[in-house]
Amino acid sequence: MKVPKYYLVKNQIIELTAGLEPGTAVPAERELAERFGTSRTTVRQAIAELVADGRLERAQGRGTFVASPKMLLLPQVSFSSNAMSQGWRPGRVVVSARCEGASGVVREKLRLEEGEQVTRFEVLRTVDGEPLAHETVHLPGDLTELSERLEAQDSLYRMLGADYDMGIREVEDVVETIPCDPVRADLLGVSTGQPLLLVHRTGFGEGGRPVEWTESAFRGDRYRFVSRRTL
Repeated sequence: MKVPKYYLVKNQIIELTAGLEPGTAVPAERELAERFGTSRTTVRQAIAELVADGRLERAQGRGTFVASPKMLLLPQVSFSSNAMSQGWRPGRVVVSARCEGASGVVREKLRLEEGEQVTRFEVLRTVDGEPLAHETVHLPGDLTELSERLEAQDSLYRMLGADYDMGIREVEDVVETIPCDPVRADLLGVSTGQPLLLVHRTGFGEGGRPVEWTESAFRGDRYRFVSRRTL
C-alpha cells in the first residue's frame, strides 16, 4: 500500500519533536521542507493534522509550537479529581443557571412528567485557566441557588447528596464524537468544526431514580478517553 507523503512527514515531525517541552517552537515550514526533501504544501498538511491531533498548536503571527500533553479523561472520577491527579489546576465558570420547563428529551432522561421543571446549568470547565470542556447540567426541580456554590468550586455531587437527599449512586456514560458548533467554539476558544468528545451522563440515585442528566463536550485536541474495567 502506498503511504501518502504527508503522512511520512507527519511521523518525521513527531520524531523531531519527541521529548521537547510544551511551548517549544517547531522549525518553519520552509526549513522542514528542506530537511525532509519535500514541498511546503506537504509539510503544511502534515502540520495541520498534528494540530488537529493536539500534538502541535499554532499561534497567529508567531509560529507553531509543541502542544501541552492531552489530559486523560477517566469517567469513573470527577473532573476536578481527574485534573488534580494529573498535576493540573481545575476550575469552573458558571455561564448560566435557570429554572425552566423540561423539554421532551430531558423529561425522558430524568423520567419527569409533562410540565415539570428542571434547573439547567451551563458550565465551562477549565484547566490552568484554559477552557477545556463545556457542560450542560439538568437537575429536577429548582436548584438555581446552587449557582454561587458551583462557581466557588464546590462539588455538585457532594451538595446533591448532603443537602438535597439526591445522592448519586451510579452513572451511565454514553460517548460519541461531534464537530464543534459556533457557540461552543466561541466558549472553548477553538475553531468551528474541530472534533469534540461528547459524553452524555445520567446519574442515578437511590432505587435507580435518575437525578442528573449532563452533556459534557470535551476538546478533542486536549483529551484522551481511558476506561479500565475488571472482567
